[in-house]
Amino acid sequence: MKQPPATMRLDKWLWAARFFKTRGLAQKQIELNRVSVNGAKAKTSKYITVGDVIDLTLNSLPYKLTVLALNEQRRPAPEARLLYQEDEATAQNREAQKLLDQASRITAAYPDGRPTKRDRRQLDKMKRDSW
Repeated sequence: MKQPPATMRLDKWLWAARFFKTRGLAQKQIELNRVSVNGAKAKTSKYITVGDVIDLTLNSLPYKLTVLALNEQRRPAPEARLLYQEDEATAQNREAQKLLDQASRITAAYPDGRPTKRDRRQLDKMKRDSW
């Protein structure tokens, strides 16, 4: 029986843990310095081990993960969640930031998108009548 690896490339682990759909996307985020390991900038070829702490910014949202296991294959999401443990404070901070983003979208000028032709006609009519 094959034993799990002792070390693994960072980009491959991020792909196996389902943070990115492809290894290429993981490599790009690492090159853009959106991923750090144990507080230091990481390169794509960085090897990680169990116990390393990974700081990740994904879609402008922070993640702080502790590596619990290494897996060479990409498995289903419930199994992928067993590869890491997330920091509770960072998770709460991320959820609060998501709520703020949603609230800011609601207060936008057109929350449902651009006005339709019918909406524009009604606006024009209201403007003409008020003059």
